[in-house]
Amino acid sequence: MNRRSFISLLAVFSSCLLPSFAQKPSVIKPASAKQTVYDFSLVDMNGKVVPLSTYKGKVLLIVNLASQSFYSTQIAALNDLQKTYGPRGLQVIGIPSGDFGNEELKDPVAMRNYYTQTAKVDFPVFAKATITGINAIPLYQFLCNPKQSVPGGPLRWNYTKFLINRDGHPVARYELDTDPANIDFHVTIETALKGNFQKPSGGASLASGRRHTHGQS
Repeated sequence: MNRRSFISLLAVFSSCLLPSFAQKPSVIKPASAKQTVYDFSLVDMNGKVVPLSTYKGKVLLIVNLASQSFYSTQIAALNDLQKTYGPRGLQVIGIPSGDFGNEELKDPVAMRNYYTQTAKVDFPVFAKATITGINAIPLYQFLCNPKQSVPGGPLRWNYTKFLINRDGHPVARYELDTDPANIDFHVTIETALKGNFQKPSGGASLASGRRHTHGQS
């Protein structure tokens, strides 16, 4: 093979490699860097992927919903929070799941109708998701990891609430029995919106009373 043929062959070979390199991210986040909720995405009820960075700068309240749960009455309180504090920067995010007691509708159309027509939610409700175990969606793997998020560990039941500050960092977790209609919870949201919320220390998540651990709703 002469020199000209070798150079031509090398050029062709190099051009074949370029597309694979172009698909790699230009900036890779170091493994040691602390994640935020903005590193994750959710799928909406229409199948569209929505990056949580869409809500950057807002205080988020992420709640795992279950339409057939006795505690689905909390949806009205979540609606009230969104109406009251949405203009000031609160964004409630609902994620339906049937992981606890199969308390979510299996038919996607029926589920959509429930949240949009029956409950008339004023906040985004995303597609049904697995939020426990090894198949949990990445967002919940992050939220339930006390090294990256807040104390509490694996979810105990439906209507667990994660409070996220304006920088995308989880600052508190509230269990099933924390009713978002309570005045104390409203004060918590107001404090977070003002940027004055202090992340609790210690090894327990927060609850308004009895802690729901026995797997019954």
